[in-house]
Amino acid sequence: MKTSIIALAFAAFAASGLAQAADTAATSTAVRTEQSASSQTGASQKTRADVRRELVRAQKDGQIASLQTLYRGS
Repeated sequence: MKTSIIALAFAAFAASGLAQAADTAATSTAVRTEQSASSQTGASQKTRADVRRELVRAQKDGQIASLQTLYRGS
């Protein structure tokens, strides 16, 4: 359970910033716009739907599986 929570936290972080660099130019532009808007208002506030989308994206990208493998020690 703790591994899943840690993996979810890392996946959300990666999906919100670092993993977006590999997306297409249109997506990268949207991310930059979203990041600049959140930096202007201070802390970013995500809805449950936003977090759910990031989780699904991380699962499809294989980030969750790689984090589980990393923390399992395999």
